[in-house]
Amino acid sequence: MRMGHYRPPQPKSAPYITATGYQHLLDELAALWKRRAEVVQALSAAAAEGDRSENAEYIYRKKELREIDRRVRYLQKRLPDLQVVREPPQDQGRIFFGAWVHLADVKSHEVVYRLVGPDELDLHEGGISIDSPLARALLKKGVDEEVIVQTPQGAVTYEVMGVRYV
Repeated sequence: MRMGHYRPPQPKSAPYITATGYQHLLDELAALWKRRAEVVQALSAAAAEGDRSENAEYIYRKKELREIDRRVRYLQKRLPDLQVVREPPQDQGRIFFGAWVHLADVKSHEVVYRLVGPDELDLHEGGISIDSPLARALLKKGVDEEVIVQTPQGAVTYEVMGVRYV
């Protein structure tokens, strides 16, 4: 084993996911199976053309099939391990999984994030992983509490302005 290629095992990510995120992964898996059938058909047609070593279509389709199979294997392994969180917590004044959190920093810049599972991250929608340093610092906090988060640029202080579970 060459030491240059060693990668330490990744820490296990949280098994939590929202119902919407879980459905999205199920839809992705179904779409992948459909796409896989199309790619296999195109691959067979490309293979029938003869010399595979210089057949760009064949090489491309093999690579595409590998990528689809890799994602399918991941989803088939991950989906049974996920715990769908359907109900908000009893104490809705505190920050837990699924919360929309309204924050303000010391310069009064305001942001809104939703704490979601690592499998449903979408920064465009404001989703941050429950495993992220910010989310871990926010857990169990309430309105008007301060949170200090270590970032590569240094410590950042936020004030919790609001918490909701809609």
